[in-house]
Amino acid sequence: MFAVDIAEQPFDVAALARDFPRSSDDTGAVATFTGYVRGEGISALALEHYPGMTEQSILDSIHSAARRWPVQSVQVVHRVGELGPGEPIVWLAVGSAHRAAAFSACEFVMDYLKVSAPLWKRECDLAGHWRWVDAKTTDEDRARRWGRDATA
Repeated sequence: MFAVDIAEQPFDVAALARDFPRSSDDTGAVATFTGYVRGEGISALALEHYPGMTEQSILDSIHSAARRWPVQSVQVVHRVGELGPGEPIVWLAVGSAHRAAAFSACEFVMDYLKVSAPLWKRECDLAGHWRWVDAKTTDEDRARRWGRDATA
């Protein structure tokens, strides 16, 4: 099962982890990642997306991960709209028979989300000024380790 959900409303991390689909006997590992809005010098973060295109693009990255590693299930939940510091912004889970594949596929998809997914971010500083946010060089460097497929 591969799933992508772009959500305007807050999500419950514990409920997502509890309900993540696992094959009864085949899933030996589930790797999860939860990203939160950092409040370092900002009062808000706003994310925009292109409905349909964003979900398909993320789903394509999941299929790319599944070609590289034997994963059984992958779920991505990503917030859009305006979020405050401390709010969960992304939740990602990968189920596989073994931990190495689960960890690697989780990193691969997360690197795609940080660098290439069609999600546009703006930050509001503490004075109330908004500015667009580009991908960080360190995130781009991490994504490059996967080769061309990580950003396609």
